[in-house]
Amino acid sequence: MTEDILQPGQRLARGVCRLLHSHDFATLVEVAPTPGLRVDVMALGPRGELWVIECKSSRADFTSDGKWQGYLDWCDRFFWAVPGGFPLDLLPDGCGQIIADDFFGEILRMAPADPLPAARRKALTLKFARMAALRHHALRDPRP
Repeated sequence: MTEDILQPGQRLARGVCRLLHSHDFATLVEVAPTPGLRVDVMALGPRGELWVIECKSSRADFTSDGKWQGYLDWCDRFFWAVPGGFPLDLLPDGCGQIIADDFFGEILRMAPADPLPAARRKALTLKFARMAALRHHALRDPRP
């Protein structure tokens, strides 16, 4: 994807993914953990932990998100990722905070842990692995 067609949220997601890779997390963007929900970034950690990160490029982008609480059931930790200068007081308590740009990010506040039930963790980890493998395959062989 060329730089000129990346949307602001996609640029934030790239910086978030680079940050998480530096902490030994594997990441996927635009993941649907269940029908009707689509998270911006899902990260799988070295101990099997699953994090969800929602990227919000502006105040308007943040205030228009009415589904974010539904994401809490699909992760061990939930974070908001926003650009520098974003009014952090808008972000709800009890969530992690990441400041990011096109190239990297920083965790400002660690999200509290709320471990997933074992069955959901297994199903979501399998979904993550299959999605990663299918995306990788599509890069190598774009034919349907």
